Amino acid sequence: MTDSRATVDRADALAGPVGSLRLHVANRGDRAIATDQYFQGALRVLRPHYLDESGQVTYTIVNPGGGYLGGDVYDIDVEVAQDASLLLTTQSATKVYRTPEAAAHQRTVFRLGPRAVLENLPDQLIAYREAHYVQDTVVDMDASATFVTAEIITPGWAPDGTLFTYDEVRLRQEVRIDEVPVVLDSLIVRPDAGDESVESTLFMAGRTHLGTLLAVDGRIDDALVAEVRALVDTALQERTGPSTAGRGHVTPVAGVSAVPGPGLAVRVLGTSTEHVQSALMAVVDLLRARWRAQDPVHLRKY
Repeated sequence: MTDSRATVDRADALAGPVGSLRLHVANRGDRAIATDQYFQGALRVLRPHYLDESGQVTYTIVNPGGGYLGGDVYDIDVEVAQDASLLLTTQSATKVYRTPEAAAHQRTVFRLGPRAVLENLPDQLIAYREAHYVQDTVVDMDASATFVTAEIITPGWAPDGTLFTYDEVRLRQEVRIDEVPVVLDSLIVRPDAGDESVESTLFMAGRTHLGTLLAVDGRIDDALVAEVRALVDTALQERTGPSTAGRGHVTPVAGVSAVPGPGLAVRVLGTSTEHVQSALMAVVDLLRARWRAQDPVHLRKY
């Protein structure tokens, strides 16, 4: 979704990064390993682990600082070499606190070689009162590679059980295949416009949690998009979220669309992380099984 208002002040991006991470993954023998790894400041990765026998390596990003503050800038650079497979996740939710002077900003670059696989599955992004967060992601991939990313945006909770209202969250993704831009996905959420206003770029109709998934792979076609659409609908059936602002129970909703690449995009609106995550992970697990005969994701973080 695009926005006609003035672009966000990016003065924060001119400062040096609070945290930097570089991770390059390639195959050695029958599994993927890190061939180059560097981190400094408020970003690091845990030691790798392998969830199954496919050779896919899983790396977990950690923010020892506990959250993003106003003016923070984070840089992430990840490369997956030919035929290698990486699942990238986070140790816990990304928390964005008050940003009174400048937005918190994360800049990410993903590079995928021939037949490389990258599944980017972070825990949810939690935005607290007066939080302003900007996330820019650029994906440079070979036409034979596979890219899947899924993210959830959720508001923080106050001690009295009420939801915090963050100022703005912007997620921008650009996907380039063989250096040609094919997908530009720009999502802007401003919940502070008020329950009855449609001034926000995304009008959530009483729903508080947003999930987004993007998959780019040469095997995606209209039949698969239709299958994913039915799968998401099934995952959300019988799921009714808790009441919000006196509205009574709110039913999750979703949309699935084909995008250039070829690819597919999923949006889910709900009132809990679990509702949204169930739909997104159903899609992730379907694609893993269909394309690589891998089992469902079980990250075993807790």
